[in-house]
Amino acid sequence: MTKEDNNIHPVDFGQALGERYLAYALSTITSRSLPDVRDGLKPVHRRLLYAMLQLKLDPKSGFKKCARVVGDVIGKYHPHGDTAVYDTMVRLAQHFAVRYPLVEGQGNFGSIDGDNAAAMRYTEARLTNVAIAILEDIHSDTVDFQPTYDGSEEEPIVMPSNFPNLLANGSEGIAVGMATSIPPHNAGELCDAVLHLIKHPNASIDTLVTHVAGPDFPTGGILVESQENILKAYETGKGSFRLRAKWEKEELSHGMYQIVITEIPYQVQKSKLIEKIADLYKAKKLSLLGNIRDESTEDIRVVLDPKSRSVDPEMLMESLFKTTDLEVRVSLNMNVLDAHGAPRVMNLREVLNAFIAHRLEVLIRRTKYRLKNIDHRLEVLDGLLIAYLNIDEVIRIIREEDDPKAVMIAKWKLSDVQVEAILNMRLRSLRKLEEIEIKKEHDALSEEKAHLLTILDDEEVRKKVLSDQVRETKKQFGQQTELGARRTQLEEAAESVVVSIEAFVEKEPITILCSEHGWIKALKGHTDDVSSVKYKDGDKERFVLKAHTTDRLLVFTDNGKFYTIGCNTISGGKGHGDPMRLLVDMDERTHIVNLLIYNDDLKILLANNAGRGFVVPAEDVVAQTKNGKQVLNLSAGLTGVVCTPVTGDSVAVIGQNRKLLIFDIDEIPVMKKGAGVILQRYKQGGLSDAKCFVREEGLSWQLGKKIRTETDLLAWINKRGTAGRLPPTGFPKSNTF
Repeated sequence: MTKEDNNIHPVDFGQALGERYLAYALSTITSRSLPDVRDGLKPVHRRLLYAMLQLKLDPKSGFKKCARVVGDVIGKYHPHGDTAVYDTMVRLAQHFAVRYPLVEGQGNFGSIDGDNAAAMRYTEARLTNVAIAILEDIHSDTVDFQPTYDGSEEEPIVMPSNFPNLLANGSEGIAVGMATSIPPHNAGELCDAVLHLIKHPNASIDTLVTHVAGPDFPTGGILVESQENILKAYETGKGSFRLRAKWEKEELSHGMYQIVITEIPYQVQKSKLIEKIADLYKAKKLSLLGNIRDESTEDIRVVLDPKSRSVDPEMLMESLFKTTDLEVRVSLNMNVLDAHGAPRVMNLREVLNAFIAHRLEVLIRRTKYRLKNIDHRLEVLDGLLIAYLNIDEVIRIIREEDDPKAVMIAKWKLSDVQVEAILNMRLRSLRKLEEIEIKKEHDALSEEKAHLLTILDDEEVRKKVLSDQVRETKKQFGQQTELGARRTQLEEAAESVVVSIEAFVEKEPITILCSEHGWIKALKGHTDDVSSVKYKDGDKERFVLKAHTTDRLLVFTDNGKFYTIGCNTISGGKGHGDPMRLLVDMDERTHIVNLLIYNDDLKILLANNAGRGFVVPAEDVVAQTKNGKQVLNLSAGLTGVVCTPVTGDSVAVIGQNRKLLIFDIDEIPVMKKGAGVILQRYKQGGLSDAKCFVREEGLSWQLGKKIRTETDLLAWINKRGTAGRLPPTGFPKSNTF
């Protein structure tokens, strides 16, 4: 066995994989995907801003090539791909992506249409005033630093962040097993909430929401969400907001009008949005829309023409909101790293309190740092004042003594720092005027020192100083400024406009064909003669219905379920159509009982093979999903056998024992779902068929190709639940109508 073999230790593969994946997951969560609650930044953002500060790219200086910045970032702080760093930099400069841009770009930084930015060698950048506020006092020992990946430099663990960046600019990220999604907010409103929370640390979320009314997106739009949902989202830290495009109606001549969209929802690419609307229009799914065109320049202007002047603009826009990204859901998931680096979901108050706590800590550390500098300067000034009082003796000692430093320390009890300052003093400083200036500086620093000590000793003073800082931030970036003015309008969720399917689908007549094996297709137009339609071998025609593309098809199966199919989704053409199981999630062993076209006034009689049934309104059987809706409850061994429209005043039921019974339709209860009541009793067998009809017109049934009618029905009329008697002569032996 070699020496290398001695270093091999057997390890369980599952344990080794678990440990390594856990390390990867923690790294992703804490060092890549989730923002810090204190400064709202991820490591790549923090490193980018710090590198730009080191390059002196403040708003007052000139621009530098982005390639230079990216090179510094990946070379010193962030050992990852240059593309990832540049993409981050580009996004921080895009006014339509970031509510308060942290980078000011010069050159092509992309567009709201989804165009990419120019290569980094062509673009230039510098920091914005917002970024400077986040970096403010970073060199005043306000935050901790850590070694960079190679130990050659230091980088800040967190920024001082004199700006509520987490909520103001928002954040998005996907880690391992968790994610964050924080929409941007208005900085002025956040400052108002922070000021209130400094005074009232236990303020309710209800009160804070009076200040932070809701998200404020860089692209504007209209937030149509109820106050109740907004409050609940901020209370739990999780929720979503409904955001719509902003539009207005422009009157034209001859009673015509056009709709102009001036703001689109956040993170929606304008070009893809228009492309989607155009595709829906071509597919005839927007029958109210006449035309769409993009007249945008720097401002968004998308023009929609209605199909005709009679089209209601609200209805047209509602149809677009329901089918396109002119309305989106923006999620809120305030999953962030707390001050100790642990991920958790916070509510609005916790996020703001974390920001306040961080700013108070920054204030204390900055105050101590300033005090340390003041003490050092006062020590120097005290030494200089002693030198001025004894200037002749100081000059003599320097000229004559071999070790003037030691002599001065012994003679006037000076410190090493004071003596060094005296020895380094220039001859021109020996003027009387300099002595007066030193005394003034000494007095000013002494006064400042007293104030700083008060800050450290008194919590209320600290809160007052912090409040003044927040007011200054609001003055610089608040609602009264061009950058800080609210862009997203807030509206209460309006009453839902009922939009029928006609708003999405062009109404055209069709004839629906369904075979015995469940293959369904639609022919254009209303056709009476379908004899030429061919079916698969062993299959044949079963259902033929006339409908329109805007109708809904109700499918009842023997398992008691109803399935709903949009008639516009049924395939046409010359083929055999599609199996019903492609349109709905129907089991292979399930058989279709009947097909009906939905209308609001339709009522349906349902019954199982045991002779129990009830009447149900059509509106209660419409299924919202492909899984269908269970309406007729069936116990073991039972199946649904009857699904027929309720017409007239009477019901005729016939059993497998060939007994016919007629009774009033009113004897059957109307229910939303259930097993039903007994329609007919049997000694042997069960229910075969049922039919609703008008008693005065008589009972009709199909016999071959002929229709036969019996008007003398007195012998078969009885109460519901009785046995009945043999049917009239000539009734089909199949025991069906």
